[in-house]
Amino acid sequence: MTIYARDIMVKKFDTIYEEAPVEEAVEKILNGRVRENGHKTVSLMVVDGYHKLVGVISMFDLLYHLRPTFLNFGIDGDELTWHGQLKKFIGELKGKTVNQVMSEHVVGASEDEHLMVVLDRMVKRKYRRLPVLEGDKPIGVIYISDIYHKLFLHR
Repeated sequence: MTIYARDIMVKKFDTIYEEAPVEEAVEKILNGRVRENGHKTVSLMVVDGYHKLVGVISMFDLLYHLRPTFLNFGIDGDELTWHGQLKKFIGELKGKTVNQVMSEHVVGASEDEHLMVVLDRMVKRKYRRLPVLEGDKPIGVIYISDIYHKLFLHR
């Protein structure tokens, strides 16, 4: 069986502009597409004004940046008193733009790559999704769950 990226990529995916407010990303992810396998999309491809891929913003990125930055310097969150602060953190996050919280330097795949090449890249880097690019523009997304279903459900 020969499967290429183009055979498994999702062609209908959500994008968001890099200058959009984070609040828009939050809403788009909350109301994300449900894919054919029943899984809900929890990320958006971030594009610039020319529709070139500049990053990805996921539920993880949003939750990561919800936390105060000092937690990234070895301080454990369980040592602090959080009472009454969550609303403030959510407000601060929603006041940012997508390009302030997105994951940059995104690795992609071409539609002609063999599925095993794509899978190897995803597993080694612990990616859950990989944009499929034509040049620097996204034309699809491959999800690790879709690979799993394709390989084991449709034998």
